[in-house]
Order: sequence, then structure tokens, then C-alpha cells
Amino acid sequence: MVALRVLGLETTCDETAAAVVELRPDGLRTILSNRIRSQDEEHRRFGGVVPEIAARAHVDVLDGMIRDAMAEAKMPLSALDGIAASAGPGLIGGVLVGLTTAKALAMGLNKPLLAVNHLEAHALTPRLTDQVNFPYLLLLASGGHTQLLAVKGVGDYVRLGTTIDDAIGEAFDKVAKMLSLGFPGGPAVERAAEGGDSERFAFPRPLLGKPEPNFSLSGLKTAVRLAAEELQPLHERDVEDLCASFQAAVVDCVIDRVRRGIRAFRQQVGNPSALVVAGGVGANRAIRQALQRSATEAGLRLVVPPPRLCTDNAAMVANAGIERLLLGKTDGLDFAARPRWPLDEARAAPGARA
Repeated sequence: MVALRVLGLETTCDETAAAVVELRPDGLRTILSNRIRSQDEEHRRFGGVVPEIAARAHVDVLDGMIRDAMAEAKMPLSALDGIAASAGPGLIGGVLVGLTTAKALAMGLNKPLLAVNHLEAHALTPRLTDQVNFPYLLLLASGGHTQLLAVKGVGDYVRLGTTIDDAIGEAFDKVAKMLSLGFPGGPAVERAAEGGDSERFAFPRPLLGKPEPNFSLSGLKTAVRLAAEELQPLHERDVEDLCASFQAAVVDCVIDRVRRGIRAFRQQVGNPSALVVAGGVGANRAIRQALQRSATEAGLRLVVPPPRLCTDNAAMVANAGIERLLLGKTDGLDFAARPRWPLDEARAAPGARA
């Protein structure tokens, strides 16, 4: 086998990213470049991502990001074997910027186009970082997605559980906003929680003990809001205790839901090769430590990609492109961007979040 090199583009939300990943003849994968530009400053004053601003920012910087990624990889565009881009799910304006750019490059260079599901890119990241074998149990947790999935192969996923309302990252962001902690919210809540009393507030643990490994965070988020309103005006200690108690409740829910997910995996698929965490929530230390305990208890290896590969990035997109290229799964230039794109479409109920 000859080396394969794929350029990946990521523009589904508020990170503009370009990366080159190489699959060597010995089977090892190497990130040759991984350029990421955050839009935090553009969105900070709005307390969240504004889709129109995000799309314009992608247009402004993506070409330069590609040039930087190719320069860092020390190769011309003609040396690539494929062009991969996240084609959804995500903010449709941003998705269109990346996918259209990838189509133009693929057509101009006469290279295969690889339209990647953003969630699949997260799901396959542990095969880039840790060479994890199929099948494995994946907790996909980010600002917009919370799912437990059996990853059986490329394009072969069974959704065991999902959120019925807010995603974990979304709940962190909303709590941060209601407590005026700034944007992005997840890291801000985690920092505040470090100095807080996690037992001061008896927040609910939604769905705890329920057999189906689904998640629900809306009631917990509401409980935080009501407690904060009763304490007005809030002092720094109040905010720290609210964050610590909220984070502790999330950790308890995650542990319980993952235990149920492991049980469901073993019943439906067999024994997983590992418990894998992907998505930005995987960067939260308290959640990661709790998952390590759960994995050890279940006799499983815990795999968490490094933080820079947990959040949105293009190396994961390029890696997913390589996985698809190896199977001959290329796409036509008429591939349409998708604002919603569930991994396990067979189980995606109408209106379900994906």
C-alpha cells in the first residue's frame, strides 16, 4: 500500500480548520498539519454563536487556512489523494463554505471528494489517535450532540441512547450564560466549579436508573436557573457552588447513562474493544475522571483523544476521509450540504436531534 494523504476542512460551527493527515504504508496515521482558527472573539459579545457571522468568518479565512495547512505539511495540493470536508450536520451557512471549497479543489485538482459526516469524524478520531479496533462504545458529547453509539465500522453505527432535550455541552453553555460567565461556556463553568461546593445544591439527576441509556439535561438546567434566581444578587461563592453542584449532577448522570450504554452494547453487539469519548465535553476533567472509573469498573480501556482533537478540528475530518477513501466511498460534486445528518439514520425518529 502506498501512503495516502487527505486534506480535511471543517466549518460546521465556529471553528475554521484545515488539516492534512497521512496514512503510511505501515498503517500508522500521522497528522502533518492541523490549523484551527477560533471565532470566540467574534461571538463573545452575543453570548453564543451567530450563524451569519460564523459563515462570513469562514469565507474570510478558509483559503488562508488551507495555504497554511499545506505549507506546514510541506507539500503541494497536487500531492493530495483526496479532499474531505464536513458536509453536515451543522450550521448550514458554514457547512456550505467548507463543502463548496472542497468541491472546487476536488474538481480543479481532479481528486476524489469525500463528504464527511461531522459526527462520524468525531466517532473515528480514536482510530487516528489510538488505533482502536471496531467495535467500540462511543460517548459523543459536544455543544450540539450527546449520543451513545456502538461503532461497528465505517458507516456502521447503532445509536443506543441520545439526548431527549439539551446536549451536555449545550447545558454547560446555557448555565454559563445565565451565570454571566462568558463564552465559551463549558470551560468557564469547569473553572468556576473547581472552587465550589458540589454538595451545596441538591440538583436533580434526570433519568437516573432508567433502563434506556438516554440523556436529559433540561430539568437540571432549569433547577440551576431557579436556584440562581433565589440567590440574587449572586456572589462569587454562589456562582462557584452553583457550577460545582451542576457539574456534579452532570457527572452522576453521565456515569449512570454510560453504565446502561455498556450493558446495552453487550446485549446488542457483544463486548466493546474500548469506551471512547469524543467531542468537546471530553475535555472536561471531572467527566473524564468519572468515565475512567466507569471503564475500569467494566473492564474496558478508556480512550479520550487529546483536547485539541476533542473539539472541532480538521484532522478528524481528514482521517474520516482516509477511512472512506480506503473503502472506495467517494462522493460526487452534486453532494448536498446537510444541516441534519444522524449517524444511525434507521433509528432517527422524526424531529430527533442529530
